[in-house]
Amino acid sequence: MEQEGIRINKYLSQAGVLSRRKADEAIERGEVLINGRPAESGAKVMPGDKVSYKGETISNDEKERVILAYNKPLGLVCTSKDADKDSIFRKLDYPDMLYYVGRLDKNSQGLILLTNDGELANAIQKARNNHEKEYVVRVDKPLTASFVKGMMAGVPLEIEPSREAALEDNDTEKKVRITKKCEVEQTGKNTFRIVITEGINRQIRRMCEHFGYRVTFLKRVRVMNIGLGNLPTGQYRKLTKNEEATLRRLCRNDYS
Repeated sequence: MEQEGIRINKYLSQAGVLSRRKADEAIERGEVLINGRPAESGAKVMPGDKVSYKGETISNDEKERVILAYNKPLGLVCTSKDADKDSIFRKLDYPDMLYYVGRLDKNSQGLILLTNDGELANAIQKARNNHEKEYVVRVDKPLTASFVKGMMAGVPLEIEPSREAALEDNDTEKKVRITKKCEVEQTGKNTFRIVITEGINRQIRRMCEHFGYRVTFLKRVRVMNIGLGNLPTGQYRKLTKNEEATLRRLCRNDYS
């Protein structure tokens, strides 16, 4: 640990416990202690300090940074280990606490990155960083040129206001947001590949619904430089050294 100390929200993020934003919220709720006393926002953790979150001692000293590529099967959900019997973490049975990087809904499958590096997970997921995610999709009827063109140009979707915005503005109304321009390539009568750079809830399904299409198959095959390849369904692998180095280089300027 840095001799001058490390800010408590960064400490928790590096430990793979909470993102910095979630850590700040937990600190406000009094769930984080330093040496047995409630942590204050902006407090620093010094060498030898004891940090706990919800009664559990937290340490990020000499913690190996793990990044896994996991092929999520249909029927599993992206949620915490204890929250749902169908959680990916119940099926994964990995000995360390991990974040999922970009959720897939229960009816979608394919590549999810899992890591105990909260800083990296946060950097990959932020929409403003424009990191690519690629999917193969099948819909319930033949594609048209106007559908492909419309998907690429951007689609208006209703977005729930963030918790922070609702508190600040006392505004809980949904807002309409135009999705970012994206790449779409038709690969068959009813199938296409799409590359997006944001992660709105059920984004691709809702984009298709806007044009009167229903998604019948959705699989994520790439996140940034990491491809799903031939990884069997339900299995995971550690990234190669080259994959991890490239991933971190691509995220180098994205940490906050």
